[in-house]
Amino acid sequence: QVQLVESGGGLVQAGGSLRLSCAASGRTFSNYAMGWFRQAPGKEREFVGAINRYGGTYYADSVKGRFTISRDNAKNTVYLQMNSLKPEDTAVYYCAADFQGGLSTSSREYDYWGQGTQVTVSS
Repeated sequence: QVQLVESGGGLVQAGGSLRLSCAASGRTFSNYAMGWFRQAPGKEREFVGAINRYGGTYYADSVKGRFTISRDNAKNTVYLQMNSLKPEDTAVYYCAADFQGGLSTSSREYDYWGQGTQVTVSS
């Protein structure tokens, strides 16, 4: 199995930047596609972006051009660099691992999930 732990969340002012990390343990995740999702209070969980095992990426329109996903397989870690943050980016951010898929936007496709890290963007 794969265990995922997110870190790097916090409070930031609008226009600022934040870098989230997702560290995997239990086994090497080099063969997994990795996704980032977020969920705000009272809202459904939504897709943010994903990276496949080759380094290819795909992003939701709401974050395209502002967020960047990368991975370091030697460290079993995936990153979400968030720039030009907006109050509507406020949410709990989750990373997830998908052994079967490539760049799925559906949470149902992912096999393992972290417990999330809170990101709050003030006006």
